[in-house]
Amino acid sequence: MRRNPLGDPHVRDLFVYLPPSYDGRRRFPVAFALASYPNRGASLLNVRPFSPGLLEQLERQRTRELIVVLPDCFTAYGGSQYLNSSATGRYEDYVSRELVGFVDAAFRTVPRAEARAVLGHSSGGYGALVLAMRHPDVFGLAACHSGDMGFDTCYRLDFPKYASALPRYGGSTRTFLRRFAASASKSGEMMTMLGVVAMAACYSPNPRSRLGFELPFDERTGEIRPAVWRRWLAWDPVHMASRHRSGLRRLRLLFLDCGTRDEYYLHLGARIFTARLRRLGVRHVYEEFDGGHRDGDHRYARSLALIGSRIAAT
Repeated sequence: MRRNPLGDPHVRDLFVYLPPSYDGRRRFPVAFALASYPNRGASLLNVRPFSPGLLEQLERQRTRELIVVLPDCFTAYGGSQYLNSSATGRYEDYVSRELVGFVDAAFRTVPRAEARAVLGHSSGGYGALVLAMRHPDVFGLAACHSGDMGFDTCYRLDFPKYASALPRYGGSTRTFLRRFAASASKSGEMMTMLGVVAMAACYSPNPRSRLGFELPFDERTGEIRPAVWRRWLAWDPVHMASRHRSGLRRLRLLFLDCGTRDEYYLHLGARIFTARLRRLGVRHVYEEFDGGHRDGDHRYARSLALIGSRIAAT
């Protein structure tokens, strides 16, 4: 993370949950839990009324005890999608190489892919799925809660919003980013626009452009720029599945779920993705529940139980 292009801190907090039986002698399997956009790993420590979070549900489990690692992959644009990008930094390497190696050296882990899971919600779910399919030799189990997929539906809805709002922020992405940074209060409209910027920095970086990335649409009209949009689609799990069939088939567990009222229509993307998994002969578990995008905290209980039952202990 040193000298990353946004000048974000390369020294990060890393929260690590140690199970009750951890005594420095016995070894434990590990789960990397990835935060959603635009959050840091520490957000998964939050305790909210009537909504038990990840660690609270972990302590309720009666399955195998786990070490849980909460990486911080935040950027000046709000998130990294856990990918390497010339516009944001090497976050894929940071998690799958640097942090995995650090955790195995610092704690009594079982240092094998079969004993290492990755899970997350929303962008964290996307990161968990993509890291597992690209690095099955590192992560042997994955759980994706309401992860980004089906880009034609989940992202394109925000492009006309961006183009329509941009004149209120000086008419260019550069002026928008300056005004965003200077604003003491970030409106919902501004956060939607920043999300588009963040995704462009991850999916369509271009070191030769003034901003270091390209938007997949015309700033003034919202019209799709096909060549750039194809770069985004290459990172859509719906299109990645066939290229990473062998990696997906190596996983001991691939769990996905989504609410049927998801405001970004990610349940539709998940249905497409899991249909492709079936055609590719990839074993997986897919479930839907009645709820929206932010109603799924209770679903960690399901993924943690499955991870605990299938992860290797030695």
